[in-house]
Amino acid sequence: MKSTFFLAVAVLSAIGISSCKWGKHTLPIISPYVVENGDTIYKTLPEFEFINQDGKTVTRKDFLGKVFIADFFFVSCPTICPVMSKNVRKIYERYDGIDDFRILSHSIDSTDSIPVLKAYSEGLGVALPTWHFVTGVKDSIYNIGYDFYMATMEEDGSPGSGGYVHSGGLILVDRKGRIRGIYDGTSDAETGQLISDLTILLKKKVE
Repeated sequence: MKSTFFLAVAVLSAIGISSCKWGKHTLPIISPYVVENGDTIYKTLPEFEFINQDGKTVTRKDFLGKVFIADFFFVSCPTICPVMSKNVRKIYERYDGIDDFRILSHSIDSTDSIPVLKAYSEGLGVALPTWHFVTGVKDSIYNIGYDFYMATMEEDGSPGSGGYVHSGGLILVDRKGRIRGIYDGTSDAETGQLISDLTILLKKKVE
């Protein structure tokens, strides 16, 4: 698992934590790619199956065709999660009700049961279908974190961590399941940049 952490750090160092440097109106495609017969083929969102706060199964199919933000958290997190949730809630308030938009928050703590996730979402004052708080098999959560360039790992020996270490990134994903930006979820400035970039993708029906 530590190899995943260091790979994620290396990737983020290479591409930068946000897409600001790419220009105000141009969003990169950050997903890995191959070139076949002159065509660039990007890696897209992998298959997954998780359970949300209403106890409903959500899969890749539910998010393809929509622009969404993904992140990783746990309810009892004593460090960055409360700040991240506050910033993501700003985005939720702005775009709630838009059918093309979703938020997908993955819990990395197996004790975050469905009732716990439900209470957490209600405490934030947010709801489905816009914001999904999901749980699932630990390895599946950690593996999709790898696909999103996000470090997720247990760290029992780290004082004040709550037992886990995870990246504070917010990942912007387009309708085709490609990563278009990674932003520091604890930064007000980068949250603002994410809102601007999200607006671009929501306006572009064809990418």
